[in-house]
Amino acid sequence: MAKNKYLNRICDDELQQSMQSSGAVLIEGAKWCGKTSTASQVAKSTLYMQDPDQATNYKAMADTKPSLLIKGIAPRLIDEWQMAPVLWDAVRFEVDKREETGQFILTGSAVPSDNVTAHTGTGRISRLLMRPMSLFESLESNGTVSLGELFNGTSEIESVSQLTIEQIAFVICRGGWPASVNLSGKQALRMAVDYVEAVINHDVSRVDGMEKNPERVRLLLRSLSRNISTLATIKTIMDDLEATDRSLSDKTIGNYLNALRRIYVVEDVSAWSPSLRSKTAIRTSSKRQFVDPSIAIAVMRMNPEGILKDFNLFGFLFESLCTRDVRIYAQACDGDVFHYRDKSGRESDLIVRLKDGRWAAIEVKLGTKQIETAAENLLRLKANIDENKMGTPSFLMVLTGGQYAYQRKDGVLVVPVGCLKP
Repeated sequence: MAKNKYLNRICDDELQQSMQSSGAVLIEGAKWCGKTSTASQVAKSTLYMQDPDQATNYKAMADTKPSLLIKGIAPRLIDEWQMAPVLWDAVRFEVDKREETGQFILTGSAVPSDNVTAHTGTGRISRLLMRPMSLFESLESNGTVSLGELFNGTSEIESVSQLTIEQIAFVICRGGWPASVNLSGKQALRMAVDYVEAVINHDVSRVDGMEKNPERVRLLLRSLSRNISTLATIKTIMDDLEATDRSLSDKTIGNYLNALRRIYVVEDVSAWSPSLRSKTAIRTSSKRQFVDPSIAIAVMRMNPEGILKDFNLFGFLFESLCTRDVRIYAQACDGDVFHYRDKSGRESDLIVRLKDGRWAAIEVKLGTKQIETAAENLLRLKANIDENKMGTPSFLMVLTGGQYAYQRKDGVLVVPVGCLKP
């Protein structure tokens, strides 16, 4: 595969739609996830704020006359706009003057400090969240089972995934970074390591201008990696860190976590709170996740061979992979992703809820031996949901690392992650 070949992204269509309805579009997401490449497919002129030859001049110009920087053929791409936050208001003002859609595309890999912009941009600047590549985008899922079609009532899903367990281990370690997808072997695995080192040594401090101890950032990321796909609390993280650094307070950990969220490294899964038939207490803790499972691998200095030897850890990492992909597919269907767990033991690793109220429950299981238990969990959960208020689930799914997609006699769908698409 040619190194420079652009692989289509699921959000390409969403970008086109946003350009037709808004004066400007902001593409947000983790560094290296492909924002600039995607925006460049549409842009007619570009301002690269990180251009080393021009960065100083651009910042000086932004301080004196920012309107000069946004001049250019529309749509104009302003890459990493947050390096000169005044550009936000310059774009918003220009959109108001022109009264036309599709004028600007902004990309940003960090959320600026609060109150850095005079106006929110509501009604002028729409937002598009972009994540690293899903398996469908990297051409490793055959896309024979559509999440959107499942919500629309399709249940004929007989299909076969070509992904082996060994390949799943590899794509977890490689991640969905576009530059690594075109590489193979150790070269492909190196990208995630370089990403993590950049986060630890530079990005996490630059986001809010507050210097952070790189070793503490590394320890925090390591603890989050060990607790990936779990409901680990701040106290659990603190107890984990205290073995190495007793001086860390919960406030410091909170500040570090917030910085990691603002550069789109950490993306926890919020709890779902449905109406239930019983009075069972619902656990409201978020589930610990990174935007891509390769971050955990890079932090723990593991490789595909290593996780294949630790099937328990492999299971948590596989859930992280599935969470990334389902989030990407759900966004394309105008939906959000949550998790569910109550004190009676009923749970669902992923709940997909569409904006129109439809919902579905998904259990993630790496091995086929766990399918029976997972299906029972989903049926127990369905029985406890007040369907008069929540509606009947569009489907119940066990998302697996296996080969075969099919519908069980009890109606539960079994779908390999190597078959799924939006």
